Amino acid sequence: MIASLTGRLASKHPGGVIIDVQGVGYDVLIPLSTYYQLPDLSQSVTLVIHTHVRDDAIQLFGFLTQREKDAFLLLLGVSGIGPKLALSVVSTLSVDDLASAVRNDDHRVLASVPGIGKKSAGRLALELKDKIEKLAGPVDHRTVKAAEPSSRLMDDALSALTNLGYRAAEAKEVVKQVLASRNGETHLPNIIREALKELAK
Repeated sequence: MIASLTGRLASKHPGGVIIDVQGVGYDVLIPLSTYYQLPDLSQSVTLVIHTHVRDDAIQLFGFLTQREKDAFLLLLGVSGIGPKLALSVVSTLSVDDLASAVRNDDHRVLASVPGIGKKSAGRLALELKDKIEKLAGPVDHRTVKAAEPSSRLMDDALSALTNLGYRAAEAKEVVKQVLASRNGETHLPNIIREALKELAK
């Protein structure tokens, strides 16, 4: 099993990366929280890895922090939650927000994740209630780089939202509204977070 990868960042997009390790390119699926903090292309990067083995494929899921991986693995233990949905949860909610929502039985926050309905939110809260304290720990204060403004910002936000399962046309309208209301705000995580709130209404 692959537990971690360190290599050159050959490619990146909101849903995944390719890490070149001594000439071998590893295709790794990642949450948005990891994407926000990736270095520039061709720089060295280290990801903690979960190797997911299925009958028809082996998939690698990568995270910048062990806490994100731990949250992902806890989510995989919930009945009805597969790796794609677990990645969607970690992409939409920070580890601390997830832990808080489970502790407080906040189904509304859990149901804001694409693919999680009211029933799934209730099951998540119930099944994780006794396990969520495993995620207790310091908040990751790693500095998040600001995204480039204008069309690049729109493209990145749209790409992230469509990766989460939203329709492109619907997502584009919401991102436009958010950008218009943020008075020049160009911090990608904040833009996406605001858009997710609007789309969940």
